Amino acid sequence: MIRKALAARLYFRACCFVLYFAVAAASFNGYYNKWHFAETGASGEDDRFHFEMMVDGTAYRPYVYRQLLPDTANWLDRVVPHDAKTWLFNHDGIGTEAQQGAISDSPTVESTDYFFRYLVLYVATFLFALLAVYAMYMVCRTLEMPTPAALLAPAIVILMIPYFESEGGFFYDYPELAFSALAFWIALRFDWWWIVPVAILGTWNKESFLLFVLTLYPLLRRRGSRLGSWTGIAVLCFAGGAVHYWIRARFAHNAGGDMELHWRDQLNFFLHPWNALFSPETTYGVYGLKAFMLIPVALLVYAAWRAWPHLPRAIQRHGLIAATINIPLYLLTCWPGEWRNLSLLYIISLIVLGSCLGEWMSRSKAASVPLSS
Repeated sequence: MIRKALAARLYFRACCFVLYFAVAAASFNGYYNKWHFAETGASGEDDRFHFEMMVDGTAYRPYVYRQLLPDTANWLDRVVPHDAKTWLFNHDGIGTEAQQGAISDSPTVESTDYFFRYLVLYVATFLFALLAVYAMYMVCRTLEMPTPAALLAPAIVILMIPYFESEGGFFYDYPELAFSALAFWIALRFDWWWIVPVAILGTWNKESFLLFVLTLYPLLRRRGSRLGSWTGIAVLCFAGGAVHYWIRARFAHNAGGDMELHWRDQLNFFLHPWNALFSPETTYGVYGLKAFMLIPVALLVYAAWRAWPHLPRAIQRHGLIAATINIPLYLLTCWPGEWRNLSLLYIISLIVLGSCLGEWMSRSKAASVPLSS
């Protein structure tokens, strides 16, 4: 009996790995084919933050602040032996002796100066996509969602990421989702000090993670006093803020500013929405219109309306804090249609989606009629 139970668990986990590896790979491929890493000569190229500028530390602020993966790539580039990098360049299906590799269509990988660092970012971004799916699954299971709903909701969210990246996509989008889900899960299960390394890495990846930390207060409050919870938030913000201060000091002389303002563009969008909504874009290789995003956004709003009364009060407060912070900042500082910049709402979207799926599955099971023998 014990052996059968163990075999069943291993089979379930193996199936989960295959499913999540496939959806993470599909999502990453959708993002990469759409935007690459904004390198010179590829899709999504921009003279303010293309790949070469990001790893060389010459990108415009605030983009250059997102340094977790570039710093990792630069460090590995220094410590990995030159012969090993040369072998990879020539024999991994990417370099001059074989041109059929997954990233061979990027002009940047033809340069030995950037090839290895590009490969590191390519692999790391996919691994963070995979980590994000598992972290979201742990959130759903901790909230005691039915197993099918807990499995399906993270897969839907990760597959929607390339659609959220309608006006631009970046390698730090997947780590941001992974760190957000991890921090949320830890806040549900453990004491706040376990979140400290996540806060440090998450802010190193993108400075807006400090704002996500604020949304965790209702979850910490469930496990401790008001003073203890605010102390935890303060320490987490200090840890992440110290990292951000260090990064800002490194790139204080770069062009650009600490924040971009796009409220005029947002106003123009709301006055003339059809011009943007009916512009074309290609996602997952399918040519379509940007207006497609109105459908999943409307479905998420409906899911929130259905699930909201049934959510725990702490989850509701998390969602309200996230919306109160994120929506005004989106309208002030983000380009219209850049849905990915509503990233503080990713986790509450996951939860309301999983809750609705769980309710639907429960109703379907209750309404099903067994077959007669």
